[in-house]
Order: sequence, then C-alpha cells, then structure tokens
Amino acid sequence: MKKLQWNSFIKKIYIHTTTNKLYDLWATPRGITSWFLQHAEYVNQEGKIREPQEHIQKGDIYTWQWHNWDINAKGDVLEANGKDYIEISFESSKVSIQLEEKNNITIVTLTQFEIPEDEESKLQIHYGCSNGWTFWLANLKAYVEHGVLLNETEINLQENELSGYEFVNM
Repeated sequence: MKKLQWNSFIKKIYIHTTTNKLYDLWATPRGITSWFLQHAEYVNQEGKIREPQEHIQKGDIYTWQWHNWDINAKGDVLEANGKDYIEISFESSKVSIQLEEKNNITIVTLTQFEIPEDEESKLQIHYGCSNGWTFWLANLKAYVEHGVLLNETEINLQENELSGYEFVNM
C-alpha cells in the first residue's frame, strides 16, 4: 500500500514477547477472550466446537461476542498456519494478522482489506474498525507487557447510541 485508501488499512505495534505467545492469544478461544472478546466459539469442518486451548484452523467458522456490544460477529477462518499468520473474514471484508519476531520483540501487523467503498462502509468499517483495532492492539500490548486490560467489562457503555464512536475502551 503506497497511499491511504478506503478499501484497506494497516495497523502495526511492537510487543515485547514471542510470536508463540501472541499466536496463542490470537488463535485460541482462551487466548482471544483473555484480552479482546467476552466469548469466542470456533467450529471445525466436522461441526465440533474447538476446545479453549485448541488452535483455530483454516475452514473453521467463528462466532465472537463482544463486551459492551449486542451484535455477534460471525465469519470464517481463511488461513491459520499455526505460528505467525491468521486471516479471517470480518464484516464484509477480511483481516489478517502477521507476527514477526526479532530479538524477543514481535511486530504485529494487522491488515483489514477488501473493504467495500460505499459511504456506510467507509464510516463503519474503515473509520470504525481502524479506530477499534488501534485500541485493541494497544490493549493487547498492555495485557501482554503489564498484565492489565484497558477495555471496559463492568460498566454498560451501550446506554448512549453513539458509545461505539465515542468511548475508546468499548
């Protein structure tokens, strides 16, 4: 990507840990619910629900339940190589997570792409998800490096219809 565009964006962050630890935090139900989601369910191609510590696989179908959000996200695991790359369908686009380790520091590169370019998608997916992923990557770093979560799990932030656009810790 040479310039900013509406159909994709990239977010990067350095985290002081290994790719193995970060992969587990992204690629297992237990991991992803420790810092990101209230609940995550992955169903394999045989229709079995993955165990909390079990790695997701290409072909799995996921259902994510957010903290402070009534809408569940559903999609497909498009790639999961078991070490440093995951790609999923997300909203009406795709998200990839690439992990690259150097000297026990890992750069996490999140790319959201194939975003439709209609006005609603520009606001809700490009703008909304770009802001959201910025927070969630910072939350992941705080969790891994300092053992704290920045997202709100006790106060109901949904009372304001614009809460998803105004609160930074949804």
